[in-house]
Amino acid sequence: MNDVPGMTTDSAAQPAPSEQQLRDALARKLIESGAARSPRVVEAVRTVRRHLATPDADMALTYEPEVATVTKTDSDGVDISSVSAPRVQAMQLEQAELAPGHTVLEIGSGGPNAAYLAEVVGAGGRVVTVDIDAEVTDRAARFLEATGYRNVTVLTADAENGAPEHGPFDRIVVTVQAADIPPAWRDQLKDGGRLVVPLRMRGLTRTVAFVRDGDTLVSDGFELCGFVPMQGIGENRVRLAVLHDVAGEEIALRLDGHSEPDTAALASALMLPQEKAWSGVTLGGEESNEHLDLWLTTALDNLPLLAAKPRARDHGLVASASPLGIPTLVDGDSFAYRTVRATGEEDRYELGAIGHGPRGRQLAERLVEEIRVWDRGHRGDRARITVRPAGTPDDRLPADGRVIERRHSRVTITWP
Repeated sequence: MNDVPGMTTDSAAQPAPSEQQLRDALARKLIESGAARSPRVVEAVRTVRRHLATPDADMALTYEPEVATVTKTDSDGVDISSVSAPRVQAMQLEQAELAPGHTVLEIGSGGPNAAYLAEVVGAGGRVVTVDIDAEVTDRAARFLEATGYRNVTVLTADAENGAPEHGPFDRIVVTVQAADIPPAWRDQLKDGGRLVVPLRMRGLTRTVAFVRDGDTLVSDGFELCGFVPMQGIGENRVRLAVLHDVAGEEIALRLDGHSEPDTAALASALMLPQEKAWSGVTLGGEESNEHLDLWLTTALDNLPLLAAKPRARDHGLVASASPLGIPTLVDGDSFAYRTVRATGEEDRYELGAIGHGPRGRQLAERLVEEIRVWDRGHRGDRARITVRPAGTPDDRLPADGRVIERRHSRVTITWP
């Protein structure tokens, strides 16, 4: 017990961190995680008063690296506007490779990210931020005025068309999930410029850094992420095929151009005993499976994502419950999804698959086969993602890989 007068062991009585302490602590965390690397990005994190954009939120939480602050939902409860988590914002800033004097288009407004962009490009640079929702742009404009950023122009418009009167741009940074690349984004980007966009490919979303080379966008790195979906002309949401709808135990397939499943047959298969297959391939506890999942969606045809509530996992209906979804091979009345199990080594896990239905074991073994192919031939590789205009002839596409057809684009994923 502390008997010194005027002192207490009650942590609640300790003074709250100041704004600057919160910003400095955030910068340290982002440096430690590798999300923020360049001095100008780190300094922007230490400078921008991001909490003022969401005055109703807990100030300390707005400076937590992984916390995104939702600012608006639609009538179905789907998040349609948010201030992205600081780690994701820093990651995109680094992907953009910004420099002083750059002109930048931000698609999807919130306020703090435009301020970060303005800090990095400096007084000689210019930022244009556009959003379809007037409520969002009004909030962003108030934030930018209150925090003193004069080199940011806020527009209310459908960003499918970009901002032609303000281009061309050295950089375009998209802060909403996109399923396609509209021609305006490519055309308003300078040749050699960088487009950073959370691109959804067969259900998987990666924030990809593209470099423009004529009419082609070529990837220069990508990272796993999650963003609210785009609205307006370019809206193209994932559709859910529900397999199990008991309250708190919901299980569904996320469909993104995948074949229409027989949900009744798959729901019945879900209740059959699990069929397990193991690959002998292991991952360390901190090792991401994002490249494996991208390989699986490249190599296999009908691979939607299985999303489940935690209670469905806790009650043994599924082995995993990822909010982003788990790659799942579907064939008629059967399916199989990726899973892991502990090994005898500390913090190391073996990759495998769990199947359900009459051909559950066969599909689980097929998934395991591709896990082994990835391990043998592509584990250290990075996929290359290219975006070409719709209508590009097949002979201009890579010979091997996955082609994803969108209204404006032909997206290809290839591996070394």
